Amino acid sequence: MTLLGLLLLLLMLWGLAYGSAGAILWMLLPPILLISLQLAELMNPFGALPLWLIYATTLFFYLKPQLRRRWITRPLLTTFQKVMPSMSTTEQEALNAGSVWWDGELFSGQPDWSKLLRQPQCHLTAREEDFLQGPVQTLCDMLDDWHITYERRDLPPEVWQFIKQSGFFGMIIPQTYGGLGFSAYAHSQVVLKIASRSITAAVTVMVPNSLGPAKLLLQYGTDEQKINYLERLATGEEVPCFALTNPHAGSDAGAIPDIGQVTYGDFAGSQVLGIRLNWEKRYITLAPVATLIGLAFKLEDPQHLLSDNPQPGITLALIPRNTPGVEIGSRHMPLDIPFQNGPIEGRDVFIPLSWVIGGSDGVGKGWQMLMDSLSEGRGISLPALSTAAAMGASRYTGAYAAVRTQFGQPIGHFEGVEEALARIGGLTYQMDAARKLTLGALDSGETPSVISAIIKYHLTERYRQAINDAMDIQGGSGICLGPDNLIGRGYQAIPIAITVEGANILTRSMIIFGQGAIRAHPYILKEFEAAENPDPEIALTRFDEALFSHIGFVVTNLARTLWFGITHGRLSASPKSGACKPYFQRLNWMAASFALTADAALMTLGGSLKRKERLSARLGDLLSNLYIASACLKRYIEEGERQDDLPLMRWALDDSLYRFQHALRGLLRNMPFRPLAWLLRLVVFPTGLPFHKPTDSLDHQVARTLLSPSETRDRLTQGIYITEDQQQRAGQLEQALFAVNAAAPHEKTLRRAKRAGQLKSRDIRNLIAEAVSLGILSESEKVALEEADRLRRQVIQVNTFSHLGSLTSESSKATSKISKLNKRGVA
Repeated sequence: MTLLGLLLLLLMLWGLAYGSAGAILWMLLPPILLISLQLAELMNPFGALPLWLIYATTLFFYLKPQLRRRWITRPLLTTFQKVMPSMSTTEQEALNAGSVWWDGELFSGQPDWSKLLRQPQCHLTAREEDFLQGPVQTLCDMLDDWHITYERRDLPPEVWQFIKQSGFFGMIIPQTYGGLGFSAYAHSQVVLKIASRSITAAVTVMVPNSLGPAKLLLQYGTDEQKINYLERLATGEEVPCFALTNPHAGSDAGAIPDIGQVTYGDFAGSQVLGIRLNWEKRYITLAPVATLIGLAFKLEDPQHLLSDNPQPGITLALIPRNTPGVEIGSRHMPLDIPFQNGPIEGRDVFIPLSWVIGGSDGVGKGWQMLMDSLSEGRGISLPALSTAAAMGASRYTGAYAAVRTQFGQPIGHFEGVEEALARIGGLTYQMDAARKLTLGALDSGETPSVISAIIKYHLTERYRQAINDAMDIQGGSGICLGPDNLIGRGYQAIPIAITVEGANILTRSMIIFGQGAIRAHPYILKEFEAAENPDPEIALTRFDEALFSHIGFVVTNLARTLWFGITHGRLSASPKSGACKPYFQRLNWMAASFALTADAALMTLGGSLKRKERLSARLGDLLSNLYIASACLKRYIEEGERQDDLPLMRWALDDSLYRFQHALRGLLRNMPFRPLAWLLRLVVFPTGLPFHKPTDSLDHQVARTLLSPSETRDRLTQGIYITEDQQQRAGQLEQALFAVNAAAPHEKTLRRAKRAGQLKSRDIRNLIAEAVSLGILSESEKVALEEADRLRRQVIQVNTFSHLGSLTSESSKATSKISKLNKRGVA
């Protein structure tokens, strides 16, 4: 065979694989090309013979499916059944929860970008907007977080009353049951705004609208249960909590030892069939004040009073607080964030079967109910709280970095601080983009369980990074707690967000890819279902169909990944031109690389991948960063592709691609079968590692976005509580930022005059007076500089306390101390 003949043959095979050609083309084109090459004397008969034998064998098994299944598929099915991971009932129910959405497109290796761009943009109805501007704004104005967290260790009674009477506990309950009936986006916006003012208040509002009695009743409750409880929950007459975690079963919630036994007992003066319960729960939010307890327990039926099954399994019930045997009221204190949280115990508590959620039909279905509810709720509350914290850091730490000066210039102008500011701004852009994309899916009827796990993990981790960076920038003003510290409580609350609704280590290492690989992959679930089919012939037929489709899928992604690696995706299709185009093309490349690498890991590790948690975590990181990058591109396009927002979009995409590359390198470096890892490295990155962290220049552009008032800064932080109240540190920072930016040209004039030797004074106030006397500054410029200096002195002060005892008086003393310092002009 000549070199030209070989090249033509390889190009044809590559083209068929790249284009996912159908069976007819695979049958027709190879023999046509082989004959043509022989006629053109580019291939002699001896060189063609092995190729004809391969073609004939492949064609024979394609045309004889019975023989293919007997000789090829059956042995592979037997091997697959041996290595496939065992799956418990709770794992199976978790896998079945929710729906597959954009995660399925990413797993395909060929995402349909038009589908993403057609996804409706989040929006608020007029009623939802009115609620945000009315009751939510009023609630935020009422909240004094220092008073809540340090003085009362609870919300004030008037705040509790306002939350209940305004319907905050009924956001997810339809209007027909007396609730607000809000969209997922409106729900998230309410939590975001409250969280930017008080995490304690936000958590109080979050819990009744998340995984709890209302959500479970709406989806699974009987008509009688809905009528009995939903309206009372919506108006706050009933305060709910949900009790799942046991001291001996935290992340392994399916192993809860809390037991209920089916038996007869006395209820309301009669002998009825019911359940006798014993439980021990902890970490239950709202438990100390709850009037209605949602309880998860394992149901046993040893006397077969319900059915022949003695172990129906996890079941959920609603239990009023005043039920005999319930012990409730004590509090935990989660890192000084005093939302109501505590243990609940039950000793020989008897309940009728009608208290089981869903009645007798709900017996044993509790885990499925929980997983279905979590697949939606996990995508709303904690992502909103995390995004609020990052937005607050962007707005207020950015303002502080512009106002605070050291060595004669704003600290935000130092490159080291710029790096941290850029991270805060870029991560905030990523977080809000991912949050809104997920909410749009929820409001479109999707319940993407894998994606909700992605944004729970990655948004809470980015919250951690953003607040840590804010602490580094603010230094002493960040670590000294008091009424004027805007980030201290957010910093303390980080581990709470990291831990709840699925601990982050577990979510990353076991859930995102572990669940995603089976649910979102186009063929894995079909192969599992075929292998588990009890009918051997049906199992063989379905496994054969899924297996050979899967092989074609791998071949296509191999061809696409190699081509994209050589060209860096530059010749791939993009739905947009301009600044977005190269990023869409790089994501085409990385999506194909992810699909290929995921299949390689699954095929070589099989069931052992379940135990290789760090490899699974890195595969999850690949999927997650593809999702976040997709969300950022969609956000930039939806917001009009504004030139002012371009640095934020570029930073967010560069960071996501670098994180993807870092995770992929870690995966390949640790794959047990080294030759395969080396081959994948060559196919994915044939020209070397292409992606890098955002450049210093890009960091500079993003940081400057946070250091001055602008529409871009407002868009980045849209939705959080913003005030002009000069009695609040947030209002003081806003005013100081405007004043400092207005006075910046005059400060430059002063510095030039001082360097030229025209001015001799050292103190800023004397410098201003001297400059005015020499005609260097006008009276209006003097006023601007003095106002900027006054506000700067005000916002760099921290709270001090004469003693840590009588807390109400300490706050007033702290405020008084700052006033005295301002009057004396002490910096």
